[in-house]
Amino acid sequence: GQRVVVVRCELLNVSGSFYRNKLKYFAFLRKRMNTNPAHGPYHFRAPSKLLWRTIRGMIPHKTTRGMEALYRLKVFECIRPPYDKTKRMVVPSALRVLRLKPGRKYASVGRISREVGWKYGDVVDKLETKRKEKSAAYFQAKKKLNALRTKAAASA
Repeated sequence: GQRVVVVRCELLNVSGSFYRNKLKYFAFLRKRMNTNPAHGPYHFRAPSKLLWRTIRGMIPHKTTRGMEALYRLKVFECIRPPYDKTKRMVVPSALRVLRLKPGRKYASVGRISREVGWKYGDVVDKLETKRKEKSAAYFQAKKKLNALRTKAAASA
């Protein structure tokens, strides 16, 4: 299969109001093994781990084929250094504009995660703004270079 890397998981959207999604997650938090919660279902708080667990539920992860498929999947909050310089693609069929009717409520996974105990939202925001500034500076330099290149090609 394909290697898939998902970046900026904190910006994912879930259908339904924020309050309803938060209640659903708190209901999930209550589910644990009675005698030893360390054995029980693990309640990930990070947006990337929430997505990873959701995808794991769609895959036969207990078979070798499913395990290999999960190994080929990588999920991250913000855009990590090796992937900030690679071309990113969007899955058009997963866009909120195409999936949800106008006027329907939706919630951000990052906001839900912050409410249920994810501690690194501010750190991720800071890193993301830093990355965007660097990216904007690179893009301006690239535009100048392209303008010079077209000018040289026109004069030649």
